[in-house]
Amino acid sequence: MDSDEKAVFCHCGSPFNYPELKPIQSINAHPSNCICIKFDPTGKYFATGSADALVSLWDVEELVCVRCFSRLDWPVRTLSFSHDGKMLASASEDHFIDIAEVETGEKLWEVQCDSPTFTVAWHPKRPLLAYACDDKEGKYDNNREAGTVKLFGLPNDS
Repeated sequence: MDSDEKAVFCHCGSPFNYPELKPIQSINAHPSNCICIKFDPTGKYFATGSADALVSLWDVEELVCVRCFSRLDWPVRTLSFSHDGKMLASASEDHFIDIAEVETGEKLWEVQCDSPTFTVAWHPKRPLLAYACDDKEGKYDNNREAGTVKLFGLPNDS
């Protein structure tokens, strides 16, 4: 890509030049379908979650995988970087959310859930994670959809 060309990433992680929108590069990120992609707020990395239950962390400049997170057993449904780009939350049909330190890959927290998690999102300025789970079973009325949003990171969370 020439220095005056601009790259735009599509949902599959392949950059396209602008304004022609012709593919300029494609990477094989996973052996299975990629389900979710997120860029970190610093612009240094992007993460992909896949049907192979892996989360891959990619260097944006080099387009190389720098780290894989393999603590989930089910296809990765959702990803979110913290506001400072230091933490990465990932979730699936496993009954927990994995929160990892981006630079080392170490597990920081495992947030327990009663059901599969559909989405996770960090607050834009604080270490506060919002998430939504499939709450049709359990303590809620099984005859209706439950629209529960939960929070992790409040002062009494551990």
